Amino acid sequence: MKNIIELLKKHNLLKVINENVDIDLEIPHIAFVEIKKEDSKALLFLKPVSKRLGKEFHIPVLMNIFGSKEAVKLIFGKEPEEISKQIEEVIKLRIETGFKGKTEFLTKLLSLKSIPPKRIGSKGICQEFVKQGDKVNLFNIPILTTWPEDGGAFITMGQVYTQSLDGKLQNLGMYRMQVYDKNHLGVHWQIHKDGMHFFNEYKKEGKKMPVSVAIGGDPLYIWCAQAPMPYGFFELLLYGFIRGKNAKLVKSLTNPIYVPDDADFVLEGWVDPQNLALEGPFGDHTGYYTPKELYPVMEVTCMTSKLEPVYHATVVGKPPIEDKYMAQATGRIFLPLLKTTAPELIDYDMPENGVFHNLILAKMKTRYFGHAKQFMHAFWGVGQMSFVKHAIFVGDDAPSLQDYENISRFILNRVSRENIIISEGICDALDHASPNACYGGKLGLDCTGEETEAEAKEIISDAKLLDKMSLLCREIKDVKQFMTDTKTPVTFVALKKERLICEVFRLLRIVKRHTKLLVFTDFESDGIDNLYMLIWKVTNNIDAKRDIFLEDDFFGIDATEKGVLERYEREWPDVVNCDKNVLENLRKKELIDVSDEFLNKFWI
Repeated sequence: MKNIIELLKKHNLLKVINENVDIDLEIPHIAFVEIKKEDSKALLFLKPVSKRLGKEFHIPVLMNIFGSKEAVKLIFGKEPEEISKQIEEVIKLRIETGFKGKTEFLTKLLSLKSIPPKRIGSKGICQEFVKQGDKVNLFNIPILTTWPEDGGAFITMGQVYTQSLDGKLQNLGMYRMQVYDKNHLGVHWQIHKDGMHFFNEYKKEGKKMPVSVAIGGDPLYIWCAQAPMPYGFFELLLYGFIRGKNAKLVKSLTNPIYVPDDADFVLEGWVDPQNLALEGPFGDHTGYYTPKELYPVMEVTCMTSKLEPVYHATVVGKPPIEDKYMAQATGRIFLPLLKTTAPELIDYDMPENGVFHNLILAKMKTRYFGHAKQFMHAFWGVGQMSFVKHAIFVGDDAPSLQDYENISRFILNRVSRENIIISEGICDALDHASPNACYGGKLGLDCTGEETEAEAKEIISDAKLLDKMSLLCREIKDVKQFMTDTKTPVTFVALKKERLICEVFRLLRIVKRHTKLLVFTDFESDGIDNLYMLIWKVTNNIDAKRDIFLEDDFFGIDATEKGVLERYEREWPDVVNCDKNVLENLRKKELIDVSDEFLNKFWI
């Protein structure tokens, strides 16, 4: 960790803050604003304090370490595309004929010896300082409270190490952990994650589960923790592959779990499957609070650290956030592996304001009629891709998937009733729009063909369109049109909802001569001018089976909040946002140096 801090300093990618800053809201708010800058830097807080606890910490807090493409490259030690190429070479590894071919094969094979983690017998650097039993006190670590409505302080960059009941499989995951008291943590294991699979094994046998949480060390561990590896593969295999050397692991002092030798902190303990507690709420990477729910509790039996540790954390919320850069690298690196199950795939992209699992764009080589529709179902059955809510497929004649302006036009010129699939399946546990937790509607859009031959719309001004619509429905307060030069003009409609949106949609059929796609949203102070944030809102707030209305050449999307009207029985979450007073105070202290215009751009 100290090496990467020096490397970031050397490349002018680190900002050091040498003032007292509170671990509750202040540090996270500074990091949240910083990550949105085009020239964002990692942040090192040298003097974290807690007014709540009456403490001054001598442990620095490090944030936004993956906060730019340059920083990610420094952490990996190479470009993500280079790693992707290496993976592709391994996938295609085979013995060639002739002496030279066999020699090259053997050389590549021997290089793979560095991949498996290596267990060492001695104590680790992470165990220079040890507290056990009653001496364990989580409040001695500057663990952050990120958002005003959070249930408490949460560990957000913890590397959670677990093993299967028989000890044959190891797993590294990144799960948020809520601090309950000085030696208990809530473990947010989502139902589809490997850690939860192991937990269910222990629960069935009525045995306590060993868990160790590492914080800090080589930041590449964190990226490995969130990498979409197949079940049964230990994520630290990726570390060895990328670094070209084995990860060094040492045994925890009070349980059988092995952890990285160079971690800054290690929290060891046990999870009793019978002991569940309410965890949350927490402002998560969707930009919404997840509600209080029952999750397992970890009793921390031992706390170890380096003599001079650094506490590593992240802040999540409305985009763009730090995991944008991590996810971009993941997309590049795992493309060859995804192609092994979907060989027609050329490229894919998860836009940051689509919050990753909420929206994916995929480019493919189509070989026959209906190929893209077949591909959609295959896509929804591949590992973590099965969580994707909205998938849009284009052919190899499409612009770059990262050229959002032109790929949007390409897609909108190909939208028709015939190329839309509405299905259902599992979704991310953090998704709040689906009627049922972890299961909901999915949208597939096949834009691999030619442009539609639909009749061009008669475009009128926003003001005139608003007049027409408000006469038909008094609830409508504002409209804003986008992409009016395409075959599918998009109109956002802000309203104060008094009835089901499907009823409003039917009332507005008369305006289909002027537009093709109506997107309904709640009338709020943020307005409907900011397309970047509107896409974030829409992809979060819709369930395809319930909220998409299709006619021959006229479509509607209900992105409003759901409640009694829709017979929505779950708790609709609040949007995550900064505490206004904290934000203003930080601006007065010049710890945040951005304009109102900048804050409004990201709905802060």
